[in-house]
Amino acid sequence: MTQATAQATNATTTVRQTAGALANIPPRRMDFVFAEDTKRYWYRDSPYLTTFWTTLSTLFPEGETFFVDSVKNYRKRIEDPLLKAQVSGFIGQEAMHSKEHQAFNDLAEKHGYPANNLDRDLGKLLSFTRRFVPKKIQLAITVALEHYTAILAEQLLRDPAHQQNIQDPEALKLWMWHALEENEHKTVAYDVYKLVGGGYFTRVLTMLVVTLFFFAVVGIGHTRMLWSDGKLFDIKGNLKGFWYLWSPKGLFPQLLPQYLDFFRPGFHPNDHDTVQLLDDWREKLLGKGGMLADQIKNPQRAA
Repeated sequence: MTQATAQATNATTTVRQTAGALANIPPRRMDFVFAEDTKRYWYRDSPYLTTFWTTLSTLFPEGETFFVDSVKNYRKRIEDPLLKAQVSGFIGQEAMHSKEHQAFNDLAEKHGYPANNLDRDLGKLLSFTRRFVPKKIQLAITVALEHYTAILAEQLLRDPAHQQNIQDPEALKLWMWHALEENEHKTVAYDVYKLVGGGYFTRVLTMLVVTLFFFAVVGIGHTRMLWSDGKLFDIKGNLKGFWYLWSPKGLFPQLLPQYLDFFRPGFHPNDHDTVQLLDDWREKLLGKGGMLADQIKNPQRAA
């Protein structure tokens, strides 16, 4: 990279960070370092649950790049200054999520998990989607998956038991930082979709199709993770982990009302009020003595 190119890249990054900060969606430069001796089963001492969350992590590098691209397709049509700034923040935050989850996935590789293979296979599926699926449907896919990430992230931010189950300090920082930012930018793709004429029928039909693909991709990926770990036939452990996620009082059934909200004709992501929640977590993560106060690389734009 030439000096001129580096300067131009830094200038673009600075503009994006500044615009995002003005829209209360500041891209925060992080640099998580996961030690090679990080606890193997870092979520609740459970192989099943640890490999499940690791499977989700493998979706982020390629998945969030797809989200960014689907919004960028319509960037030139945005005239509202606030939405422009929000899009800049969205792009900056998602780029950092891809980077930091790749570092987390590299740790999973060191533990013998096929994290990069899962990421590569998802990349092939998304490359096909970019080539053959209309751009507005690509944006609708992003809207649907952003709803998933927003409600999952909100649950993590609200549930102390969920947080306590993440038993590695660096992994906890990663997931809490990601959860905060997912809720900061949860409206952006939706608002762009509405701006470019995205309708209700396309939105809900896309969500139904996305739900089928999402569970298929995660299910297959999780099975591959368990196989690589030699735990695929650990019936007792897997049933215990499955019950934790899917029992009537499990993590995911608790999210059903929020998931179904998406199908209301007048739904908007801001219907799920997280303003105070995010203010509280910005202080816990980024305030003086916060979990990330000494780790963030651009603290002047963090809050």
